[in-house]
Amino acid sequence: MSGKTKHPDNREKIRLNRYLAMAGVGSRRVCDQYIVQGRVKVNGRVISTLGSRVDPRKDVVEFDNQRVRPMEYFIYILMNKPLRTVTTVKDEKGRRTVIDLLGIPERLFPVGRLDYLTTGALLITNDGELAYYLTHPRFEVKKRYRVLLDKMIRPIDLHRFQRGMDLDGRLTAPCRAEELRRIDNRSYLEVELHEGRNRQIRRMFETLGYGVEELHRIEFAGLRVSDLKPGEWRELTPGEVKRLKRLITEQREQMDSQWETDPLK
Repeated sequence: MSGKTKHPDNREKIRLNRYLAMAGVGSRRVCDQYIVQGRVKVNGRVISTLGSRVDPRKDVVEFDNQRVRPMEYFIYILMNKPLRTVTTVKDEKGRRTVIDLLGIPERLFPVGRLDYLTTGALLITNDGELAYYLTHPRFEVKKRYRVLLDKMIRPIDLHRFQRGMDLDGRLTAPCRAEELRRIDNRSYLEVELHEGRNRQIRRMFETLGYGVEELHRIEFAGLRVSDLKPGEWRELTPGEVKRLKRLITEQREQMDSQWETDPLK
């Protein structure tokens, strides 16, 4: 028998935020916030350090003092988010959330955000892994919107919007923007983005001197809500789920290698 001491294989362990995402707690980025807030325990001890690893076979992981385990099945829902609804699980101001509209007992969370006055395509799930890939800025998932401005847009401003603009000291990625028609001297446009900063479309137009009167997301990652009325939702078909997973597969190896070196990813 060899006299060498056998050390645990670190490859058998996974990042704590990934484990929580697999358990349906939230996306990896949201789970990172929970970890920093001290809401996660491993084997009875609070873990607040990002990048911590756990052994899924042995370690006991708790979120808000309740044990969590990787989900055995996933739910995927597409909603046409209505006006004046918050894209969160709970709202501290007591406003109606998209989860309230579902009225189902499973722990679910929205993938990304649409602001209070924005309507349209919103994916809701308990698959934290898929949510992570679809919201990671390097994944560049396609999002398409219809936008009604408060006045007609000048060609030079439309060009500036498409080319990219400075927001918070960082240039936005180039995007596609097309004026579809004019309604009572107001421009009605279609915009396609591949990133998702907070209130990005509204802030870009505001920087150029335009107000956004209506903002509706017609497509997210190839999913459209043209057949759903505001507030209505449906589960994705097996084919749609398969296509989403195929969509992220090409990114997985590259992004996995980044997790190894950057605990904040």
